[in-house]
Amino acid sequence: MAQRPPSAAVLVLHGGRETGTEPPPSGLLNLPGTRMRPFVRAVARATRAAGEDVLVTQVRYAHRGWNGTRADPFHDAVDALDALREEAGDELPVVLLGHSMGARAALRAAGHPLVRGVVGLAPWCPPGDPVTQLSGRDVVLVHSNRDRMTSPQATQSLTARARRAGARTCMVTVRGGDHAMIRRAAAWHRLTTALVTGLLGSGSLPGPVGEALDLRPTAEATEGTLDLDADLGLGPEPGPYPDRTGAPR
Repeated sequence: MAQRPPSAAVLVLHGGRETGTEPPPSGLLNLPGTRMRPFVRAVARATRAAGEDVLVTQVRYAHRGWNGTRADPFHDAVDALDALREEAGDELPVVLLGHSMGARAALRAAGHPLVRGVVGLAPWCPPGDPVTQLSGRDVVLVHSNRDRMTSPQATQSLTARARRAGARTCMVTVRGGDHAMIRRAAAWHRLTTALVTGLLGSGSLPGPVGEALDLRPTAEATEGTLDLDADLGLGPEPGPYPDRTGAPR
């Protein structure tokens, strides 16, 4: 009996290097891939709890680095999306979840017809990267204010550029976090799960995020930037997120 296609999918794209044509190491030796496993588990658990049949899987890279104009992980992401489209059809909603280089690949691949939204963690957002492919998509980027590997200022700039290009965008700042998402790991996992399930429609987006996504295209970058603690009310202990009406969930 043929397996029923999923009702939605989350493709997870891990980080990498600026250059590197060798393939990533396998298994736990692939540290960027291992770093994303808790996110895969958290999102899969949340979608199962909501009764949703959602495929949550990591994209395999052929090469370890971005490699300049080759943009290798971008092509890997598109190949994975094309395979999903062939298997499940044109109506399968997909959210791309990427970290660092993987977030750059997710943003670049967001123009694919299946993609509904992007969640980028500590994204690598060079100033010259295109944003027109993000038109009509929901894009939420999460960055630590202490990140020394990728620039939170560049992330904030991209959210504004993408909003002017027709995307619905928001940035969330994680104060005291780090690029590897080890500091405040539980907060990264909880927020990411809420964002991904909210964009899929299997959960409710945190209210302030939904409001930021609804900002006018000409809104300043600072208007679409939220603080995890001050704006989303995330304390040291797990607690309910408010939905867009202010009711806890």
